[in-house]
Amino acid sequence: MKINDLNIDDWKNLDIDVNSLWLINERDKSGKHKNIYHGNFIPQIPNQLIRRFTKENDIVLDAFLGSGTTLYECETLNRKFIGLDINQKMIDYVNRQMIDESYKNKFYISNCDVTNTDQTREKIELSLEKLNSSRVDFIIMHPPYMDIVKFTDHQNDLSKINDLNSFVKTFINVCNNTLPYLAKNKYFAIVIGDVYKNSEVIPLSFYLMDAVKRNFKTKLKGIIVKNIEGNKGKLGKNGIWTYRALKSDYYIFKHEYIFVFKKDF
Repeated sequence: MKINDLNIDDWKNLDIDVNSLWLINERDKSGKHKNIYHGNFIPQIPNQLIRRFTKENDIVLDAFLGSGTTLYECETLNRKFIGLDINQKMIDYVNRQMIDESYKNKFYISNCDVTNTDQTREKIELSLEKLNSSRVDFIIMHPPYMDIVKFTDHQNDLSKINDLNSFVKTFINVCNNTLPYLAKNKYFAIVIGDVYKNSEVIPLSFYLMDAVKRNFKTKLKGIIVKNIEGNKGKLGKNGIWTYRALKSDYYIFKHEYIFVFKKDF
């Protein structure tokens, strides 16, 4: 089954990274991409995943829309899009951005608590109806890293959860609410990092990966480690971060994980 539009005959000239280590110099700032939201991820991640695992006019679902990074990549790559987010301010922000007239009927975004089964079903099914489809072709999820950054005051916001077991359980609920809409044999990706709490590393990413494997019939197709050197939070501060680490016993977080799964149910 061909899962993308890549011209394999010209494979030497394709800029698709199939390695498990992605070293990225700086975030893409072109087009509509603006680094105005602490939780947004670099555009290169959805760009690579969308081109690798979808075709033109396929439907991409982003369960944590944020400031619209995946949406803008879908517009550029001519994919249809459904975006959900619990943060109404971000929905309003994305709606104010300039979207080409030709694309306005190809995407739908909604304020949605993805931990709420009925609400998520209503929002996704309404969007699919408008897009004349019954299933999505790719799902991308970039959830909060527990309560490291609190994004809203909503009681069901994942960024308010400080307990690991509760976070994993809630995230699996989000998967229960969204993965049934992914067509069988299609792919989904989780972009996640680890956290440092109570003087130790909590490998949040691997807890989520393990929970997905335990709760859903999937094949784990890739564990990608991503590092971006041009992190504005650390630019010009490598010295002080190194000094602090050497004075203590920890290592500096410079990576995130991208887990790619194939749905078997």
